[in-house]
Amino acid sequence: MATVAQRRTVSPRELTRAAERISFIYLERCTIHREDNAITAEDAEGTTHIPSATIGTLLLGPGTRITHQAMSVLGESGAAVAWVGEQGVRYYAGGRSLNRSATLLEAQATRWANRRTRLEVARAMYQLRFPDEDPSGLSRQELLGREGRRVKDCYRREAQRTGVPWRGRKYVPGDFSAGDSSNQAITAAAQCMYGIAHAVVAALGCSPGLGFVHSGHELSFVLDVADLYKTEIGIPVAFDVAAESGEDVGSRTRRALRDSINKARLLDRCVDDIKGLLLAGRLDAPTPSDPLEHLDQVTLQSDRDVAVPAGRNYAEEVTW
Repeated sequence: MATVAQRRTVSPRELTRAAERISFIYLERCTIHREDNAITAEDAEGTTHIPSATIGTLLLGPGTRITHQAMSVLGESGAAVAWVGEQGVRYYAGGRSLNRSATLLEAQATRWANRRTRLEVARAMYQLRFPDEDPSGLSRQELLGREGRRVKDCYRREAQRTGVPWRGRKYVPGDFSAGDSSNQAITAAAQCMYGIAHAVVAALGCSPGLGFVHSGHELSFVLDVADLYKTEIGIPVAFDVAAESGEDVGSRTRRALRDSINKARLLDRCVDDIKGLLLAGRLDAPTPSDPLEHLDQVTLQSDRDVAVPAGRNYAEEVTW
């Protein structure tokens, strides 16, 4: 087996697209190593090999240990890594972007920096969540009010559908067991969705902190993206799990959510939705087959918004 120093870095074109990856893999009570370009999970029952380039998010539960080499290959593969506890999921670290072009990041920053376009993206996000409404002309306060009502209606509707008693949303930060089974399931589903959204945001090279609905937090855009699928996937799955049993809610919610995400091809949708929101109306928007997304191409900014090749000395072309 080649040593780490002898292994070449994987090129962007060799990596699996974010939309085609496994949404998340949860491991606990095992030791994670690297073998070539795969990771291995070793426990009392044996060793499991997992191709690192197929992972969207790796969730490391209680009792896990991971080697430096394993983290190295996960970083090269663009996989997100989250250390999680038995009482929920919390995202801590991410890998390198799968997208070498800064087109999406620059589009995000441009739309975020302008108050008008920032509101336009917020309205577009609302319409993605609730396509039966037209949010055109709504203020931010009106968007927040309508979103709040729609989410409350979703809670009541799912409680009635599943027969689960519902006394309102209750979440105590740091105390997963404080809520009833339905609230625990909603919390577990939400945290998983945050991890998945963060993995896609990181893979596309966007800024997790430049949000259009949420603001002031390092994960504002991640929260924006995760909320797009809250009433469609997260909340219904949570109530289904709570209706089955009040035991082992966290792990059962993760498994049920993973099945729903794979069935709905959520990663594919998530990639398309982010691109649609950030590149709306742009004639130069890259396509999945556009090689500029995958090349390590660096340019320099010049006058009149013209980009010139990097790696070249321009001293002789400047008039002093």
